Amino acid sequence: MRILTVVGARPNFMKAAPIIRAINRHNSNVALFAAGGERCSERIEHTLVHTGQHYDELMSGSFFHDLNLPPPDIHLGVGPGSPVVQTAEIMTKFEPVLCDQRPDVVVVVGDVTSTLASALVACKTVFDPAGSKPLVAHVEAGLRSFDRSMLEEINRILTDHVSDLLLVSEPSGLKNLRSEGIPGEKIHYVGNTMIDSLLAFRQKAESSTILQELGFHSCNAGDGAGPRIRRYALLTLHRPANVDRRGAFLDILGGLEELAAECPIIFPAHPRTQNRIQQFDLDHGLGVNRSMIASLADSGTTASGIIVTPPLGYLDFLSLMMHAVMVITDSGGIQEETTCLGVPCVTVRENTERPITVEMGTNVLAGTSREGIQKAISQQRKQKISGSVPEKWDGQAAARIIDLLLRIRCDRELPELATNRTASRQSIFTGSFR
Repeated sequence: MRILTVVGARPNFMKAAPIIRAINRHNSNVALFAAGGERCSERIEHTLVHTGQHYDELMSGSFFHDLNLPPPDIHLGVGPGSPVVQTAEIMTKFEPVLCDQRPDVVVVVGDVTSTLASALVACKTVFDPAGSKPLVAHVEAGLRSFDRSMLEEINRILTDHVSDLLLVSEPSGLKNLRSEGIPGEKIHYVGNTMIDSLLAFRQKAESSTILQELGFHSCNAGDGAGPRIRRYALLTLHRPANVDRRGAFLDILGGLEELAAECPIIFPAHPRTQNRIQQFDLDHGLGVNRSMIASLADSGTTASGIIVTPPLGYLDFLSLMMHAVMVITDSGGIQEETTCLGVPCVTVRENTERPITVEMGTNVLAGTSREGIQKAISQQRKQKISGSVPEKWDGQAAARIIDLLLRIRCDRELPELATNRTASRQSIFTGSFR
């Protein structure tokens, strides 16, 4: 079986890496399966395509190293541009790759531009006059914020409706897809591959030196317990609605003033966000800017305020997230990761496509007003985290996905289907699940 996986932006890498590891595990066990007489013991031929939507080292390259991802087999080199330009570039460059590779399955992950663009190409591509097509499998299907002003929401909806397999990460996805009329046989609750990555690399992240570099390891207290970690909060902001308008950005910073006066807030800033900080002349509105980080680390002290850093690699960021007293974010994936870690999270948005994080009690929606953010932070300071996690967030989601694809492959080889392999291929691998 041939599987082609598409990645393009940093959220994709954490979701795709476990799938690639599951494929490698399957291939390592092929000989054992064959010796035991198991069906579907063929190797999986895998191709990794990087669109280049995130194209620099900090937003892309370091994640391949941190997550032990192999170098991409094919790099489309799309680079910067508006969402429309990037969509068109990805579609134009991906089509010849797809026709050359002729995979049985195209795996797309998440809700970024690369996800929708590659899914559209795959669903429109026919390999031969017999109508052979790749099956499109969407990992993290069914999430809905019900806010169509968000580019990601459009990507999610359209990708789900052109995909053949909807691989759901939380229970709300099942409800959303069914309410939209998606046939039940297409929908599979497999769990969360982003959590697979977190659980796989959590221990390794403990060896990150980012806390020492930022000066948040205190001196040994002499009690034999080793260095202690000073209190800090963690902030991420990247959504255009939050950072592209000066007034909105200032409201959010205002909502963080009380927390920043109590403990430092580390702010690894997306390149777009860094540009807005400079454009809006907000550097002195932040208690500590990135030019002061080295002196803080050298002195062994940490001031109050907001410490702006460049984007961080996966392991460094995971280390910061694990030890933070609170995380303030507008990212969907971070809402999930903090739920798994049991770290209080305040989401600077009016809605979330991941309602399970709110239901579990780890996440509070703050809105974007100064007062709403202050209230949510105060609420989270008093919150007791239960420590429970959603069903199937157990590190085995990728294994379930590969098992599912292999079962579909097995079904195609059953005796009653083997009499007409062409028809079988079309019914199983064209998305005709109705």
